[in-house]
Amino acid sequence: MDPAQSAVTLTVREALHTLSSSEDGGRLLSTLGALKRYLSGAKNSALPGEQEEFARMHFSAVLRCLVGRLSPGWLELLPDGQLEDLWASFFLEGPADQAFLVLMESIEGAAGPSFRLMKMAQLLARFLSAGRMAAVMEGQSRQLTEPAFRLLQETLLTKVVGLPDHLGNRLQRENLEAFLPQNYFPLLGEEIMRVLQAVVDSLRGGWDCSVSFLSQVLGKACVHGRQKEILGVLVPQLTALTQGSCLWRRVCWRLVECVPDRAMEALLTGLVEAASGPDVLSRLLGNLVLKSKKAQFVMTRKILFLQYRYSTPMLQSLLGYLAMDSQRRLLLRQALKELLETWGSPSAIRHTPLPQQRYVSSALLICLAHLQDTELRDSRDELLASLMAGVKTRLDSSLPAVRRLGMIVAGVASTRIHPDGPPLRFQYEEDELSRELLALAVPPPVADSPSEVEASPAVETPDRGSTDDDIPQAQSEGSGSDLDSDDELVPYDMSGDQELKSGKAPAYVRDCVEALTSSEDWERWEAALRALEGLIVRSPAAAREVSVELAKVLLHLEEKTSVVGFEGLRQRALVAVVVTDPAPRPFVCPAQVAEYLTSQFYALNFSLRQRMDILDVSAWGPLSTRQAQVLTLAAQQLSRPGRLPKAPQCGSPSPASQPSSTQAPAWRAVMQERIRSKTRRFSQRSPRWGPDAGPNEFNLVAGYFFFPLIRHFDRPLVTFDLLGEDQLVLGRLVHTLGALMYLAVNTTVAMAMGKALLEFVWTLRFHGDAYVRRGLLSAVSSVLLSVPAERLLADLPDELLEARPWLAGAGDRAAPARLPRGGNPPRTGHRVTWARPPPCPFQWTPGPVVRNGASRWKLLVVLLGACLRAGTRRGEYTNTHSPSSSSVLGFTICTWETVTEKMSQLPS
Repeated sequence: MDPAQSAVTLTVREALHTLSSSEDGGRLLSTLGALKRYLSGAKNSALPGEQEEFARMHFSAVLRCLVGRLSPGWLELLPDGQLEDLWASFFLEGPADQAFLVLMESIEGAAGPSFRLMKMAQLLARFLSAGRMAAVMEGQSRQLTEPAFRLLQETLLTKVVGLPDHLGNRLQRENLEAFLPQNYFPLLGEEIMRVLQAVVDSLRGGWDCSVSFLSQVLGKACVHGRQKEILGVLVPQLTALTQGSCLWRRVCWRLVECVPDRAMEALLTGLVEAASGPDVLSRLLGNLVLKSKKAQFVMTRKILFLQYRYSTPMLQSLLGYLAMDSQRRLLLRQALKELLETWGSPSAIRHTPLPQQRYVSSALLICLAHLQDTELRDSRDELLASLMAGVKTRLDSSLPAVRRLGMIVAGVASTRIHPDGPPLRFQYEEDELSRELLALAVPPPVADSPSEVEASPAVETPDRGSTDDDIPQAQSEGSGSDLDSDDELVPYDMSGDQELKSGKAPAYVRDCVEALTSSEDWERWEAALRALEGLIVRSPAAAREVSVELAKVLLHLEEKTSVVGFEGLRQRALVAVVVTDPAPRPFVCPAQVAEYLTSQFYALNFSLRQRMDILDVSAWGPLSTRQAQVLTLAAQQLSRPGRLPKAPQCGSPSPASQPSSTQAPAWRAVMQERIRSKTRRFSQRSPRWGPDAGPNEFNLVAGYFFFPLIRHFDRPLVTFDLLGEDQLVLGRLVHTLGALMYLAVNTTVAMAMGKALLEFVWTLRFHGDAYVRRGLLSAVSSVLLSVPAERLLADLPDELLEARPWLAGAGDRAAPARLPRGGNPPRTGHRVTWARPPPCPFQWTPGPVVRNGASRWKLLVVLLGACLRAGTRRGEYTNTHSPSSSSVLGFTICTWETVTEKMSQLPS
């Protein structure tokens, strides 16, 4: 036995006995002073061998003994806090790793709130503020990798990273500010920087060091979700240090490479978010993506394809990092191919949300901006094939946003992939999204050589000098011509001027037909188009004679000149032809025109645009920017209660009516004011009149609108296949049928229409397109709202029983796409004034708004159950309108209030 070591053992054993039993302050002071000789840096310190033995074998036992004696009475054995300062010096000056473990052990082992717990917590806060955590981690960077040492490292790693959780659980509301996560992890980042500085200094001095423990601490902190706090301290300092030092770069690369695979994703995402650019990311990571398969998977697969929460600057940093090195550019080319395949995949377009598609499109354009023409030329054929397949898939989509995204990306990608060939050009309105995507496709600036940078200003200097010399000369020449100045002349007011036209507007419907079909005078053609609607309304008998011919002309009419509001003029004229109601033979003209339009929907030699002009097309945007909604608007006007003849909107007024039109408002206002001033009123409430009761004009013609459209939907034509590629037209057809069913309320044919529509829905209930499924939901809701509940139970029990489990199962499997939110329609009295007919009542919700798609399915199931139980009743089953029973809005509000009340009673 070594005499020196046995002396240390005997001294420590005697000191522990004294500390645990003595109550004499002087003796305790001398005993602690004798033990402090074995600490490094103390006065009259012991031999290095004795210090090493004490630190390795006895220091932890001494600290546990000091913790066991801690009490208010024991600290007061010496005056002025001498015993407490000496007691705390062992924790603050001894081996940091053992002191830290004993502190955490004593805090976790304390029984509830106590004096000892708070003293140990305060001592741990002093331990952190004194920078002792850096000593803990620095000691681990100089140790050898032994089995016992690895166990110690795992224990330290858990305690260091989990310190805020442990202290928060023990102290709870009495927790200190230093232990809060937002304060602790920035401090931990500062301590890591101190240790890295010590490692760099040791490497410069020729000493071996390891950063594996620092890597584990950094990775575990990122896994705990503290990337922002700790990397917010590390990244700015490492960015500055690695800018001019290769040694610091190699230390950073080693620090990231030693991070465990389970923490690699959290660390890399935090670094990409915190880095200010691709050059910073390249200095911090090096060629990590080439050395670590986990890092390569995260940076080239997971961030690009499986997640889409990151910002555009983060994408630019990541892809720019891949483009900064020749070895990493191979990964960039591979990522471009996979991005292009995913961008055009029909499955991805159908099942991924629109924000993720925009994210993939942004990444695709950034890749194209970083790759050079020589790199794209090697795989041009493969990229063009993927691009053209993706463009076709996106243009066939029924969602306008998906088609628009395909147009923007295809136009840019075709120019970059094949610059010598004809580019793909599309017409779309520019907005913030398109400008942002086009800006991403601009190649990043390439740094010029110093000679070019210095030569470029010298070339431009003479040009700038010559232009500057010419400006004063021009000003001096113009200053002498003050006599010809016309600044004092006052311009004429031309705000009320009208354009002079050589031709007169047609006065008859036949003249309009002739002008639209055979006239070469474009002013007369435009005047005929503007006057046509007013002439049809004023002369319904004349319009009836040429109604079918006029509908054919308007359906095939093309915009030959730049007429403002062409689509709106053509739409209103075609709707006026359909709803024309001549007195001698009522309802003949509407049936004729409606029968012609519906028969042409399945005819040959018609384009998809013309077929969608017949239907109720997309309800996006205002009326002036939409295509013709012929059948639905006509059905809406026919079903509107108290429909009055529409005043002519366009056309030339008669000369005799012009003077009276300017004088009538004046004398009428005077008379109304006199009557109002001399009338005694007993109530200040303004009178409100509802629409007059009248027959539902859509009753006799609803079948001509509805049944021809639903008759041949399953028969494919040469250029038209609703159940095949023409899914967009099928979606429009389903929405139109639902709108017609919704407008056929209180008609005798509503029952037959509802039965046929439910059979149609049952055929397409498992369709793959979201827009078609949304239309099916609209159609089912229209049947439930338009057919009385008692007739549903009596005539359609089987259809209802089949529809209810299907709706419930569809809601459980997959919620439909989110429907656009609409506002409440304006009301005047009891009359509903629609800007456009709602395709289904889910487009607008007077009651509480149900925003979740799955909730809409559940709501429709509850509505179906309410109809089955006859929980909501409407007006009598008649073919007449009245203010109390015909208002669809009033019934819908009542129904939705009842259904939402039932929904609130259901379990979530």
